[in-house]
Amino acid sequence: MQNKLLILFFFALVGHATGQSEKKPKAVQTRSIHFEKKKIASESYETVGVFDVNSDKVPDIVSGGFWYEGPAYSTRHAIGAAKRYGEYYDDFSTIPLDVNGDGRTDFVTGGWFGGQLVWKQNPGDETEWQEHLIAEVGNIESTRSWDLDGDGIVEIVPNTPNDSLRIYRLLLDNKEKGTGKFAHTSIFGKHGHGIGFGDINGDGRDDLVIPTGWLEAPFKPFEDSWRFHPEFELGTASVPVLVVDVNLDGHNDLIVGMGHDYGLHWYEQHPGEKSSEKKWQKHAIDPFNSQYHTMEWKDLDGDGTPELITGKRYRAHNGKDSGGSDDLGLYYFRWNGENFSKQVIDYGAYGEGKGTGVYFSVADLNNDGKKDIIVAGKDGLTIYYNRGAK
Repeated sequence: MQNKLLILFFFALVGHATGQSEKKPKAVQTRSIHFEKKKIASESYETVGVFDVNSDKVPDIVSGGFWYEGPAYSTRHAIGAAKRYGEYYDDFSTIPLDVNGDGRTDFVTGGWFGGQLVWKQNPGDETEWQEHLIAEVGNIESTRSWDLDGDGIVEIVPNTPNDSLRIYRLLLDNKEKGTGKFAHTSIFGKHGHGIGFGDINGDGRDDLVIPTGWLEAPFKPFEDSWRFHPEFELGTASVPVLVVDVNLDGHNDLIVGMGHDYGLHWYEQHPGEKSSEKKWQKHAIDPFNSQYHTMEWKDLDGDGTPELITGKRYRAHNGKDSGGSDDLGLYYFRWNGENFSKQVIDYGAYGEGKGTGVYFSVADLNNDGKKDIIVAGKDGLTIYYNRGAK
């Protein structure tokens, strides 16, 4: 353990580089991005979203049973308590969506224990937000939203490891407004821990990734069958699995965290020369930290190249995961054309460092042109204001 702590300390200070590519870097970015940390609340909700709750054109923060009014985020308003099961709240996503077409932004969530996908209705005043059932779906690890048909409105995709993979599509009226109702399409059976979205085969349609392979999107995603390609084994993968062209070779790769174990990797895609089957070469990004349960791929320094933003989910399984008692960390990783380098945003023991929950947000809260990071978890709700590269 002492050697592991020394390794963690070394990488936290200076970063590290792993992975391989034949590509040469265009330029090496050496300036670190500086963040200003602001603790917002000590509640232990594990999800946070950013959207304009009160229609004042200022982004607000929504997390669990409360929303925090921008731009100061010091005034808290009650939404209504989420159900609690031991250390967990049954609230594993905060997906903004005007579900009922009234012009106010609601949000979609769901949880493991109740097995229900729900939406919570923004009342436009100080009354409690009404909860509406979308469907009984089984245990939800987390939920994500992607525009699968390109119509500008996201579909809802819960990761239900022990149950079928289903897509939930908001039904619209003749004015193209939400009706408060959803239709669902079942595309695969029991699919495991982790899910991702992106164009794997370069046909212009976005596919879905599950731990044992990828599902090829048909021309009509809600009518035709999705073809399964069992090309890899990712394990208890992150939500989401990122589908991005890491090494800029024209083929999308995968970035995968281990949600309940040590490890963060990228899988390089090698298209098959004589068949449609692809080969995937695994590269380490960070094998020394655990519980990389969620991540985002966003441009933090404004150079046009996204960074990988992720961290350790604090007490993902109440301290029972591998590395559960290790220090907490929130990081971004830069790709320089050959490898990833690790940059520390926050690191330390509980109460000093900061981990993630299951769903965090990256958004420009103060309209300064730089994306901030907003993270909830069992260790509280915190904003990291992006002060730029120095």
